[in-house]
Amino acid sequence: MKLKGKIALVTGGGTGIGAAIAARFVQEGAKVCISGLYQEDLDKVAGALPAKQISVCQGDVSKQVDAERMVEATVSFGGKIDVLVNNAGISENGSVADLDPSVWQKVLDVNLTGPFLLMKAAIPHMIEAGGGSIINIASVGGKRCLPGMPAYCTSKAGLIMLSQQTALDYGPQNIRCNAVCPGGIKTAMTEKEFGQFGEMLGIENEKFLDIIAKALPLKRFGQPHEITGMCTYLASDDSSFTTGSALLVDAGTSIVDVVGASIVAELRKGGLMP
Repeated sequence: MKLKGKIALVTGGGTGIGAAIAARFVQEGAKVCISGLYQEDLDKVAGALPAKQISVCQGDVSKQVDAERMVEATVSFGGKIDVLVNNAGISENGSVADLDPSVWQKVLDVNLTGPFLLMKAAIPHMIEAGGGSIINIASVGGKRCLPGMPAYCTSKAGLIMLSQQTALDYGPQNIRCNAVCPGGIKTAMTEKEFGQFGEMLGIENEKFLDIIAKALPLKRFGQPHEITGMCTYLASDDSSFTTGSALLVDAGTSIVDVVGASIVAELRKGGLMP
């Protein structure tokens, strides 16, 4: 049990990667508070886990009052906060000239300002407790461009830099901060993103996902549980000398160019991109 005695907060814990991280942390002995927008999703995840090790706090990470309440709920549940996983995120497609400024702002509010607000609220508690580990779920899109996704990629690139800045500033207080950069993981958000591209091209969603997956070295998309091992490592004392890193878990997406290039070519062929 690598996380026995640890107290963690996982945002976006009601679905997908966040739910998988919460379940893995509980399995490894941690007590976990999960937060998210929808109470029903949170209750469903919590209902499948031991009541002594899981609590929920509904809220919106982009609102400071909610971010503070999530951290306080975690401290009330476990007496401290050792681990913060900023997983909550959204994605909206649209090139720069077509993207509504309100959509741009919403993506940055959730994906970048949200983690800032959670860290701002959690770090004083971590300092008081003698240290902690912050894990920010970024994306391969924070390391490279993805077609038609300037808001998402910019927010995730910013999150990587925010992670590194936090690692630099709070290392002396024994607070480590790292970013995890998943590639294509089969979640509702991913299927929505690629489904929109597939729809533009007249290709059914699963077939489109399969076309993209074949361009990857591992020839497949991942499952949410495949991100949890890296997060468990970063939450545990095994990673005591790891901070300021942006760790890719992406099936090799970052070492090939055919994914983005093939999508762009098809969109341009169909007159859907300049």
